[in-house]
Amino acid sequence: MEQASQIAFGRQDLCGRLAGAHDKWDLLAALTHAAAEFELSHRTLGVLKALLTFYPERALPADPDSAIVFPSNRKLMERLNGMPESTLRRHLAALTRLGIVSRKNSPNRKRYARRVGEDTGVAFGFDLSPLARHAAQIFGAAFDAKEHAERLAVLRDRVAVLRQELLEIADETAETLLEAARKLLRRKPCETELSAMADLLRAEIASRTPEETPQVSPLETREMSAPGSQNERHIQDSVKKDSDSEAAQAETPCPQPQNSDANPGKAENANDLATVLRACPEVQTYYPGALRSWQDADRIAETLSPMMGIEMPVLSDARAAMGRKDAATAVMCMLEKLSTIRSPGAYLRRLAQKARAGQFSTAPMLNALLQTGPRAEIAS
Repeated sequence: MEQASQIAFGRQDLCGRLAGAHDKWDLLAALTHAAAEFELSHRTLGVLKALLTFYPERALPADPDSAIVFPSNRKLMERLNGMPESTLRRHLAALTRLGIVSRKNSPNRKRYARRVGEDTGVAFGFDLSPLARHAAQIFGAAFDAKEHAERLAVLRDRVAVLRQELLEIADETAETLLEAARKLLRRKPCETELSAMADLLRAEIASRTPEETPQVSPLETREMSAPGSQNERHIQDSVKKDSDSEAAQAETPCPQPQNSDANPGKAENANDLATVLRACPEVQTYYPGALRSWQDADRIAETLSPMMGIEMPVLSDARAAMGRKDAATAVMCMLEKLSTIRSPGAYLRRLAQKARAGQFSTAPMLNALLQTGPRAEIAS
């Protein structure tokens, strides 16, 4: 079946004709990444590579008839480790049919060149210049193919994480879904299949996860009868177990001031980058002066996550659940208390679950760091 990129590949491209020279090996590498888009087999690409070795320069010009090579079939077969001539002819025909190379035939259809002194006067053989003329299309297709492969990899990892999470809490009634997910991961599914499976797994996990008791807002906390010096910054909450942690441990909500004027360093806005930097100075030891925008913070959080033991699918899931700003803030806050967190990946996955349930905010995390310093426990 002819792909969309193939339909336009062999057509005359005026913009392509004006393009300059391109590195022939970069073009071959890009075409290899986009091989599926152009329906090129690895053996056809091998024949193209052999043709490129006969062109002496590395820079491939875009002008027509400016990059003609004229090896005999015997020479090509030698460079292809003895490929049969019938197979060679078939792959050469595929390259010319797709417009990746073009033929310039002599009257007797032989490949040769006539020289005038040290220069080549006329040559007959395979013209490689179409590769350079369509460089923009090739590089674009390679970029799209790489991006598609990265999306598939993230989706596969996300399905694998969700399947493992369901496996830990499910009973025999979920065996059918777990088996379907296992079989899907053993194949090469498309994005639609992976997305549908991820949605099914999330729905099944949500149906088996008990709803958590919502936290009481500090504004609704009644004044206790004990002296103010004892309870000024105390909020009572029940102890909950985090099923995603390596060991069961209680989470204590961070202290909240009773009035807004008690501490000028309170994180009034969790999206204030300056507030995040005041609360999380540790990140500056890794990237001094690098955080000028939320794009920088997001990039740095992505770099820090593997160092902290957080896998990329877990970070991607947190971004989808709470947004890139809050995910970056959560990672930087976790960096401040990394020594007290047993499993950062499980912890961030738990925060993402709370975000989906509408029970997560980065403000308490920032307030804990701003108000009580290094002894504060991160809570959400």
